[in-house]
Amino acid sequence: MTVAAESAGATGLVQSVDWLAIAPPTLAAVVALIILVADLFVPEHRKPLLGGLAIAGLAAALGTLLPLRSGDRATFCLTTAPDVCSYTADHFALVIQLLVLGGALLTALLSYHDTRRLPAGEFWFLLLASAAGAALLPAARDLATLVVALEVASLPAFALVGLRRGDRLSSEAALKFFLSSVTATAVMLLGVSFVYAATGTLHLTEIATRLDDVPGQLGTLAEAGVALTLVGFAFKTAAAPFHFWVPDTYVGAPLPIAAYLSVVGKAVGFSGLILVTVVAFPSYHAVWGPALAVLAALTMTVGNVAALRQSATRAWSAVRLLAWSSVAQAGYLLVPIAAAAYGGDGGSGTDGGADRIGSTVAYALMYAVVNLGAFAVAALVARTKPLNRLSDYQGLYAHRPLAALAMGFFLLCLAGLPPGIIGLFAKVTVFSTAVDAGLGWLAVVMALNVVVALYYYLQWTAVLFRSPEGRAESADTHGAVTADGESAALTPAPALTVAIALTAVAGIALSGAPQLVLRFAGVSLF
Repeated sequence: MTVAAESAGATGLVQSVDWLAIAPPTLAAVVALIILVADLFVPEHRKPLLGGLAIAGLAAALGTLLPLRSGDRATFCLTTAPDVCSYTADHFALVIQLLVLGGALLTALLSYHDTRRLPAGEFWFLLLASAAGAALLPAARDLATLVVALEVASLPAFALVGLRRGDRLSSEAALKFFLSSVTATAVMLLGVSFVYAATGTLHLTEIATRLDDVPGQLGTLAEAGVALTLVGFAFKTAAAPFHFWVPDTYVGAPLPIAAYLSVVGKAVGFSGLILVTVVAFPSYHAVWGPALAVLAALTMTVGNVAALRQSATRAWSAVRLLAWSSVAQAGYLLVPIAAAAYGGDGGSGTDGGADRIGSTVAYALMYAVVNLGAFAVAALVARTKPLNRLSDYQGLYAHRPLAALAMGFFLLCLAGLPPGIIGLFAKVTVFSTAVDAGLGWLAVVMALNVVVALYYYLQWTAVLFRSPEGRAESADTHGAVTADGESAALTPAPALTVAIALTAVAGIALSGAPQLVLRFAGVSLF
């Protein structure tokens, strides 16, 4: 071989990187590293500057989505097959990146005034690192990148949950979250290794092609790999019976981090589940479709029944109810993914399958806005009522009328009742996907669960407008007082107010034009 030929061959192995395509997760990761280094040099009284930098970094990462809106970029492609890439900035990836980066930005706003009780530099670094992994995952198009992105999103979250040093509840929550997630990862990695052994590739589209023609002696191995991969993602999405870590984790975590897990963590799990089922495993739709349908029914039922059992006077019952509500909402989110299995070849290559996945994305967008808003109001109430009981919300309208109106609106959206039109629209959209797919029994189960959920959502809404009771709040070590002894209630929280206002305005705007959500989320992976 001549020198020129060797040079040409070497040049063919060098890939150019589309830096604009990977800008959203990359920018979040770079700002996280800058904060980590800056924390070593910034004096204690200037630590709030790190929070401002984190918020600016997340806003800038969101801004980089604008030049990508055409959804036609990809990078890290095979030199022998330019259409097989590891990173694809298509419309699906961009919508999920908007959701996770927007959720992280609102989480940063919720957290801005509470980091005095936490190591600020570590908190902002971990939050942005997790957001970077969450933004990478929906663009991943091979199993290796998918697993790495999932762990980059999850590992910092463990530390965020347990960041309250010396707090027993926080440590216990972090341990439960860690053990459940490690188990899920181990199961998923075993499944991924089986799939790779059976197909000889990690790229999702190539796996879909080769699973159609797996040699007979490897058929069982491929089936086991698909099943184990789905079980791993069921843990990540908090689908029953893999949901047991959720309530204690939400209670032990700082409230903004509980909000982050309920929205961004869920978006990560569901986007990964969509990619492996609809893109990588369409030929096994007859297996994962019914399995996800059963998981959806079980998850929404367990979540709603547990939410019904919350006592109004139990400590942190409001957070527990939101936690169980998030489990029930996960069940609703699973319905369109299960229905995609009944749109031809696992939804692959059919408009019906793509539309059903779009229903999941639309529901996730609605849920993200209103659930973050509900957690924002809960964080506001926790500044004066640190035990965060449901009974602590009695008479909120008399003291904070705007916060009470916002909370009532968020709860009605989650219940699917007017004036929360966006919640009703999202539920009807999901319900129709089950009916159109021939899953009548699942549609009936969902309808019954929506009726059950009305009870506790409306009960909480009614509490907001009852006459307040005069009662002294008991002392609590779970965040009632700042490290220097100053009452958190006396400290103004403009960033928290901004977060409530942003989510309320977004919810009202989407309720005025709900069709825009489905049109925006009508993404295709094919």
